[in-house]
Amino acid sequence: MTKIKFCGLTRTGDIEAANELKPDYIGFVFWPKSKRAVTAGEAKILKSKLDPSIEAVGVFVDEDMEAVKTLLDGGIIDIAQLHGHEDEDYINGLKKASGKPVIKAFRIRSEEDIRKAEASPADLVLLDAGMGDGVTFDWSLIKNTGRPYFLAGGLDPDNAADAVRTLHPYALDVSSGIETDGLKDTNKMAAFAASVRKEDIT
Repeated sequence: MTKIKFCGLTRTGDIEAANELKPDYIGFVFWPKSKRAVTAGEAKILKSKLDPSIEAVGVFVDEDMEAVKTLLDGGIIDIAQLHGHEDEDYINGLKKASGKPVIKAFRIRSEEDIRKAEASPADLVLLDAGMGDGVTFDWSLIKNTGRPYFLAGGLDPDNAADAVRTLHPYALDVSSGIETDGLKDTNKMAAFAASVRKEDIT
């Protein structure tokens, strides 16, 4: 069954909605330039309210490894998701230092990008069109991808089922597609989850 990740949660109400809808993952963005960024202190409070069965992912862009490790060690996040220029040494070092899973994001524009993703030492990879741009990429590029992946980029309640049916990804990662006026929309979150789960059943 395709897993679900609601990314970019910032408010207590977002966590309450997640607790009700039971995605497999939620994401906290620690990149200061993001409009969805949260501080470590804010994330700690939000994580304390999160259903323990849901894993919290921290999203980083070229962050100091020790800062990421501190959040992992403190239980504020369970998984690190890397969107910058982190190389194999960084990924392997973080995995060894923290003992926690690492997701590496790749911007997909060509088959060469797919080959890089497939060769990554990260525990899981995320395939996206850009950096949270909310647009899709050419899904035909990844139909024969040889490893499980999070699919991101331009997903919403209307195309989630098609993504599951067409690609059978490990997980769908959604952020802007479940928002209204830049804030998470509980109705859209519910519709997205229902769309994914209905497709998995049929």
